[in-house]
Amino acid sequence: MNTTGNKMKEKIETIKTTRLFLLNTIDGLSEEQFNRIPEGFNNNIIWNLGHMIAAQQGICYLRSGLALQVPENIFHEFKPGSKPEKSYNQQEINKICRLMTDTLDQLITDIEKEIFINYTNITTRYNVELKNIADAIAFLPFHEGLHSGYIMSLRKLV
Repeated sequence: MNTTGNKMKEKIETIKTTRLFLLNTIDGLSEEQFNRIPEGFNNNIIWNLGHMIAAQQGICYLRSGLALQVPENIFHEFKPGSKPEKSYNQQEINKICRLMTDTLDQLITDIEKEIFINYTNITTRYNVELKNIADAIAFLPFHEGLHSGYIMSLRKLV
């Protein structure tokens, strides 16, 4: 694997570390707490977790012309532009929490396999241009940080 691949793997490991910290922070919350949308917010903790997964899948896999590595319903329920439409039970919450790390492990495996050959450029809503998988992975910590902040705020209110 080349230097770029190793740097991408390092960034993904950092994202995984922060996701594990976040999961530890919300460990023990009830179904109601994961699903509650406090006044002044338009989403909840479980939506933010799912959205982090869906965004990563979209900018890494779909923009590369590759298949999603999560069930399609999860992608569609949490993709950019979506909003919470239902309450999630404990089994669904557990699955999303597992995907927080499993999807990153899969991303590392796929980088090692060098499957990210093609990439369709996109300019994010934050005016960041993503031209390849390295750009996508470099953008993820910013996006994850935003949603981690939302989760920390929501946690205090639920």
